[in-house]
Amino acid sequence: MSEGTMQRRVQRDQRDQRAKRMNRVLVCAAAVPVMLVAAGCSSDSGSGDSTDKAANAAASASASPSPTVAAAAYGKLPEPCKVLSKKTLKDLVPKSKSGKEGKSDDISTRAGCSWNSLDNNGVKGSQFRWLNVSMLRFESDATRGPADKLAQEYYAKQVQDAQGVDGAKSTKSEPVTDIGDQATAVRYELKKKEGTFKQQTVVARVENVVVTLDYNGAGLAGDKAPSADDLTKDAKKAAEEAVKAVSEANGAGGKAGGAPSKEASKSPSKEASSSPSKSSSEKPASKS
Repeated sequence: MSEGTMQRRVQRDQRDQRAKRMNRVLVCAAAVPVMLVAAGCSSDSGSGDSTDKAANAAASASASPSPTVAAAAYGKLPEPCKVLSKKTLKDLVPKSKSGKEGKSDDISTRAGCSWNSLDNNGVKGSQFRWLNVSMLRFESDATRGPADKLAQEYYAKQVQDAQGVDGAKSTKSEPVTDIGDQATAVRYELKKKEGTFKQQTVVARVENVVVTLDYNGAGLAGDKAPSADDLTKDAKKAAEEAVKAVSEANGAGGKAGGAPSKEASKSPSKEASSSPSKSSSEKPASKS
């Protein structure tokens, strides 16, 4: 083989090697962060320094922490039919014998209980009361965000649902500053064939749990309608008790009446989508 032929072959081999190295560098530069180029795309020199740098870069990359979110503050819910004291139940639903627990696939995440009361006074009419407590607990999620943020979003939607019930009249809302981290009371009237029902909904958030308390009353068969102010006062008292039960179930009894957290919204967004609340469709029990 002539000297010129050998020289051309050597030059061609060198060009091929340079081209391969360049392709490797370009591919790696596009696929991985700059800090990993040395580890995945080192030159063919084979020097000890390059090997050490590649090993150090790889070790540094593997030691980088994965994105995380703060763990949920509360990990369970109390028994739903025991969140209110016997005295409170006697005051709000005096003729109720027991609560009816709602169906749930996981009572540590979602739970609820309802009570009916019909005080039948014969020709003098009747007094109807309906009380419902529902609780929803959120877990932190790396994709969706921290649990308390998810609870805040749900809290705002629950308030909007209560404010946007179809057929509601004289709707009024007010913030409640002494229940959980944030709370709102909504009240309105619904006219049905049985009479005018006065609905009170208190939505409260404590950490990563949202408590929604619905309480309505009506005077039936000619009996006098209950006072909306009295019903609202009773609903707030019951909601505070339910929130306290959530905190105590998680070993944090002092949280229920604490000041609102800095992250809590002063008022829920009015732009949130709304849908009729379940309470709007609740009908009085038939007379016995």
